[in-house]
Amino acid sequence: MTGIVAQNVGRTSGLIKAASGGGGVWTLIKTVTASSSATITFINGTSDVVLDSTYPTYVIKYINVHPSNQSSLTMNLTIDGSNWNVSKTTTCIECYNWENGSTPVLAYRDLDLANGTGEQNLMVGLGTDNDENGCGEMWLFNPSSTTFVKHFIIDTNFMENQGLCFRQPVAGYANTTSAVTGVRFIMAAGTIDSGTFKLYGLGDS
Repeated sequence: MTGIVAQNVGRTSGLIKAASGGGGVWTLIKTVTASSSATITFINGTSDVVLDSTYPTYVIKYINVHPSNQSSLTMNLTIDGSNWNVSKTTTCIECYNWENGSTPVLAYRDLDLANGTGEQNLMVGLGTDNDENGCGEMWLFNPSSTTFVKHFIIDTNFMENQGLCFRQPVAGYANTTSAVTGVRFIMAAGTIDSGTFKLYGLGDS
């Protein structure tokens, strides 16, 4: 079983597996394990990466990301495989709580970009202690479109250096009608000491 339920219309009991090759199936395309890595990249056509019209939706999951320096994990996009400077318009909020049980906070976070080409912050103040790390996922929709902008949704939870449980959702779009061909993750300072990054392709529903 893939864990996907499909073609169940009219059935009164039980669940059936989606048809072979059917929509809604998650296909693992590439796994990259960070080890003092300056960057983690997924570029279409490079190192067995597929990021084109093969799938309408792509998801990147990043697991147990740990930095070499207290820093911020950031994300950027490319349309040519080498220049990471796609214009992005984004919005960001934050919610967090302390280990000591202080009053939790939900607020707007001024990390958004207004048609900016710079890095999008995903984990601000990620700590370096042995028990500090971050996990999350990025959804990228129809990156091969040459008609529309490309939307993305990012949701991250991490342990901030002051002992905070920190959730930082980001959403936005790549403001280009060129196909987006790659995604890059990089620390604002230092390297990605460790972590696992997985790229999946999602079929139609």
